[in-house]
Amino acid sequence: MPYTTINKPADYFNTVTYTGNGSASGISITGVGFQPDLLWIKNRSSTPAHVVYDNVRTSPAKYLLQTNTTVAERTAALGSFDSDGFTVTDNDSFYNSAANFVAWNWKGSNVAGGSSNTDGSITSQVSVNTTSGFSIVSYTGNATGSATFGHGLGVKPKIVIIKNRSAAEGWGYWQDTTNNGTADIRMQLNATAANYNNLFVTFNTDTITLPSASDPSWNGSGNSLIAYCFADVKGFSKIGSYTGNGNADGPFVYTGFKPAMIIWKNSSNTYNWVISDNKRNTFNDVDKYLLPNTSDAEGTLALVDFLSNGFKIRTTDASINNSSDTIIYMAFAENPLVTTGKVPATAR
Repeated sequence: MPYTTINKPADYFNTVTYTGNGSASGISITGVGFQPDLLWIKNRSSTPAHVVYDNVRTSPAKYLLQTNTTVAERTAALGSFDSDGFTVTDNDSFYNSAANFVAWNWKGSNVAGGSSNTDGSITSQVSVNTTSGFSIVSYTGNATGSATFGHGLGVKPKIVIIKNRSAAEGWGYWQDTTNNGTADIRMQLNATAANYNNLFVTFNTDTITLPSASDPSWNGSGNSLIAYCFADVKGFSKIGSYTGNGNADGPFVYTGFKPAMIIWKNSSNTYNWVISDNKRNTFNDVDKYLLPNTSDAEGTLALVDFLSNGFKIRTTDASINNSSDTIIYMAFAENPLVTTGKVPATAR
């Protein structure tokens, strides 16, 4: 029996690294393998912000958001989304001479500006890839409690991340770790705070129901907002949680694939978010990390082993392995454990 619905995960999510050339004309990055709809870039060598572009807010990419700040969207043109990657032309933070960069890429529908979705009480513009369980949703707030917007996935998401583009508001992050369709985790991607345990969203097959209280962070009146939605897809993505043991012989977490990228957060306590991937570390142990809630340059600490069927924690660091704490994670695959052709994933 196959363990996946996607044989080649890199057709839907891929990480690339590159070195800046210092050219005022920018730099063209290839090797992604598809045209990205969501692009997240970080200068690994220095302290510019984490920057996010997507193909729904505008095309060619024009508006920048920063995961480590609350600031509103600002104009800073990327350049373009290309058939095998992207071109950066506007900001030397993306191509500083000799600086090292990482870019995480997700594929949506490749429809610039998205498509209209009227499933919710708020009409949305959606770029969705139902195969990989990912959608980008743009909507305009109406300041009402329990408002809904369509996400286009056709299944219940497990995570939604929402940012107010018009105002200085935090990055709202909600996750369902119980599989009951209601988030039990609410945090902010730009902050270290633990789970707030309130104002949760509801994940429906076609829509997301916002909290009963109205707030500019997710539904400011007349404000432009963007949401990134993720579902579990067998052999490609896994969204869940585990309990830390505070030991360098840490927990093993089964995902059903060899990871390409993992994002973690200790939801019980005040610690940083953490990102590791398979391109900055091509063998175990995985020791290069970035922190989405800060502009810090890349750090090094032996954190985890990426295995053929999941990951094994190799650190006592409290951010991902504090004893008895709940650690949430979102993981994407390099290879499924077994393809539909019965080809097994290999060890690193």
